[in-house]
Amino acid sequence: MSTSGSRPAPPPRGPMGHMMGGPAVKAMNFKGSLRRLVTRLRGERRLVSAAVMLGTVSVALSVVGPKVLGHATDLIFTGLIGERLPAGVTKAQAVAQLRATGQARIADMVSAMDVVPGRGVDFGAVGYVLHVVLALYIAASVLSWVQGRVATVIVQNAVYEMRAEVGAKFSRMPLSYFDSKPRGELLSRVTNDIDNVAQSMQQTLSQLLTSLLTVIGVIAMMVYVSPVLSLVALVTVPVSMFITLTIAKRSKPQFVGQWSTTGKLNGHVEEAYTGHELVKVFGRSDESVESFRVLNEQLYASSFKAQFISGLIQPAMMFVANLNYVAIAVIGGLRVASGSISLGDVQAFIQYSRQFTQPLTQVASMANLLQSGVASAERVFEILDAPEQSADASPAVTPAQVSGRVAFEDVSFSYDPSRPLIEHLDLVAEPGQTIAIVGPTGAGKTTLANLLLRFYDVDAGRITLDGVDVRDMRREDLRAQFGMVLQDTWLFGGTILENIAYGADDASPARISAAAEAAYVDHFVRTLPDGYDTLIDDDGASVSAGQRQLLTIARAFLADPAILILDEATSSVDTRTEAMVQRAMAALRTGRTSFVIAHRLSTIRDADRIVVMVGGAIVEHGTHAQLLADGGAYYRLYAAQFSGAIVDEDIDATAAAQPVG
Repeated sequence: MSTSGSRPAPPPRGPMGHMMGGPAVKAMNFKGSLRRLVTRLRGERRLVSAAVMLGTVSVALSVVGPKVLGHATDLIFTGLIGERLPAGVTKAQAVAQLRATGQARIADMVSAMDVVPGRGVDFGAVGYVLHVVLALYIAASVLSWVQGRVATVIVQNAVYEMRAEVGAKFSRMPLSYFDSKPRGELLSRVTNDIDNVAQSMQQTLSQLLTSLLTVIGVIAMMVYVSPVLSLVALVTVPVSMFITLTIAKRSKPQFVGQWSTTGKLNGHVEEAYTGHELVKVFGRSDESVESFRVLNEQLYASSFKAQFISGLIQPAMMFVANLNYVAIAVIGGLRVASGSISLGDVQAFIQYSRQFTQPLTQVASMANLLQSGVASAERVFEILDAPEQSADASPAVTPAQVSGRVAFEDVSFSYDPSRPLIEHLDLVAEPGQTIAIVGPTGAGKTTLANLLLRFYDVDAGRITLDGVDVRDMRREDLRAQFGMVLQDTWLFGGTILENIAYGADDASPARISAAAEAAYVDHFVRTLPDGYDTLIDDDGASVSAGQRQLLTIARAFLADPAILILDEATSSVDTRTEAMVQRAMAALRTGRTSFVIAHRLSTIRDADRIVVMVGGAIVEHGTHAQLLADGGAYYRLYAAQFSGAIVDEDIDATAAAQPVG
């Protein structure tokens, strides 16, 4: 809604109105936001349990695989060694012969092996083991795929609920919140940030679960295979954690800055696109491009730093993993030679070391995704945590029959407590009266409509509808009594018929057509190729400004409200159409209380009462003839419009009467 009343001064902005400044550097509450994000999965307990179970079984099968495969290696290695030993002797005799020939190390290794001298490789046994391993890995892969599908359902359900909560939250937030936030910034949070949360959770949830289960399973198997080699492998854990935490700590502020600047950039683009005609007309294209360049560079810098710093985690982890692999290979080889461990177990342990470091590396590489997702989640949580409008009264009161008597009783209100706007205002509109509200820009005219509809609540005093304080009514019930036509027309993407029908849910085609005829819309609509089925876009660019306003007037006709608020409702129509619409509105206002906010005084001559506001106060009121005869503020406004000249003292008096800002 466009407001004529004074508003608090907005924060400093750039040439196109976007918020300027560098990216945020304050570190977010990572742990708290992550915990809050995870708790949103509580509604999917069954699916989470299923995902954990599937992941556990899949990881267990994958972890057992290297141990079983190591047995195949032992069969091959034992067969090759046995083939080289003399047949017809026992293993003890073969070991004794090796020691006698000075091959003590080989003798130690053979004594630890299940070898039969003279017997070669048992390929049948090897084949059986390989089939078992293949079955294990196939089963693990299938279960992992199913677990991934379940994780996808969990994440999408959680994000669906988040979007629904944000949508519901918007309906409970006061108009002041939207007045203080750039639209592009809010759109960025609802679209880009929520999408980023979904992407981050999708990529991390399944992998994180699998990685943690893999680490637990692999550690258990490594200890089972060789406690000594396990100690070597586990040394990398504190080193990896230190590297990950150190790098992640430095990348946190950059991710916060990245998504903060993304919101600012979206806000600038949205404003520049919406006002591109004014940008061109006033020669501000270069400034708009420069503002975009500055924000784009800020986004590039914060994004580059975030991705570069967090990207250091994986190569650092790979370096630690390679050092661990070398240590295990050397120590394992020495223990095989001494007969302390079999070659198959060393092979299995090397695989386990890879399986152990791989999930650690994956978790580390997911740190950037996780931080990015949590940073976006925190921006969404800021919306969900924003103050809501005051709750409706309980129990609510509704007038037994709405006749349309509206009374402002000693009302005071200001958008900013330090800058009073309306103080101790009294105004009564009797049922069926037309009250015209005029005055200079910033006098508080539209603010009265905002207060009447409870877009804002009064600071003092009260507003009553048929004797009932509007604060004692449900907002929905209150607003259902009003029809409104604004100077800023609003249409949505759809047909002309759907846009008019927005005024009443159950409107029949006959009622819609009658409303269109009353608002002088029917004629121009029928000249269009598709008539009422003509599609218009959400900004109504396919129809003229005057036609857009006529469509919104037709919407108000269809609503058939008890009380009308017309805020410069004919500001975009030509003089001839305005005359027709005025006649139609006169008929529409019959029997209804109407508030007409107008700058064009010719449109309100027949009002029952004209109220002149200056600086948030009513300075005079009466009929058109009475106010002209009094020669006061209304007379000067009227003379300024129709005499074609304004004397200097009138300009000074009007300016002095307006509030600063």
